[in-house]
Amino acid sequence: MRICSLLPSATEILYALGLGDSVAGVTHECDFPPDAAKKPRLIRSRVDPQAKAGEIDRGVSELAARGESIYVVDADLIERLSPDLIVTQDLCHVCAPLPGDLASVLTRFPKPPQVLSLTPHSLADVWNDIRRVGEATCRGSEAESLAAELERRVAAIEAAAAQARPRPRVLCLEWLDPYYVAGHWTPEMVVKAGGEDVLGRAGEASFRVTREEIADARPDVIIVMPCGYSEDRAAAEFDATQMPEEWRDLPAVRERRIFAVDANGYFSRPGPRLAEGVALLARIFHPGLRPDSPEGGFRRLQGSTAGCLL
Repeated sequence: MRICSLLPSATEILYALGLGDSVAGVTHECDFPPDAAKKPRLIRSRVDPQAKAGEIDRGVSELAARGESIYVVDADLIERLSPDLIVTQDLCHVCAPLPGDLASVLTRFPKPPQVLSLTPHSLADVWNDIRRVGEATCRGSEAESLAAELERRVAAIEAAAAQARPRPRVLCLEWLDPYYVAGHWTPEMVVKAGGEDVLGRAGEASFRVTREEIADARPDVIIVMPCGYSEDRAAAEFDATQMPEEWRDLPAVRERRIFAVDANGYFSRPGPRLAEGVALLARIFHPGLRPDSPEGGFRRLQGSTAGCLL
């Protein structure tokens, strides 16, 4: 079977199911596992992903206002690869191409490939998407084993964190210019790790908030997780951002409980590593729990806020 993956989380799922050799093409953002980055790239972004947050937001907004896609799909390459299965998504027009972007590509095939569209809104949806990918690739038993193991791991962390006190009030910043709070599965991850998401809405899309709303929420912990950013880039973006004066008295600022995380690895992509993201949050909220979690993945942003307050 030849498979084209049009989103990084699907690429991770395919590799986790032992299908790396079957992956014929990926996106420009597919970098995990490292072998995925060696595959032919099927799409490119029309917005510079290395630009500053505000510039990215303006570029995306301008394309959306004109009804144009953020991505360019290499139709010629997909046709040459002749996949049996294309995995895409119908969740976020910023994260990856939508099924509509494939319409002209599919008309090139006398017998179009199967298209599997993933649209998760919760952790359960993500685990079930793993099962769906398994069914579509004849790896049903492997997918069931993986999904069940991820469910067990998160349940164990949730049970331990349920006994921890106090439960911090948590703000998850998915974008810094303008401010967005994370949605979909992220507020659920916060709860399972022993926290309370003060602004995010579980199962719903991320949304824009004001600096006044953030101040009124009075978070004990701020997680800086710009969508698609690594830990290093999230920290650098935060250090370069001027923080509002009204944030000076926030508990998270006073107690230096502001953390940059590897959003790319553990939060933005709805794949197997979300379980590690829950463990990572539990380490931040309740260090005494010592859950099994990846080395690194976050850093405390000590001292940076003082220099950025207006």
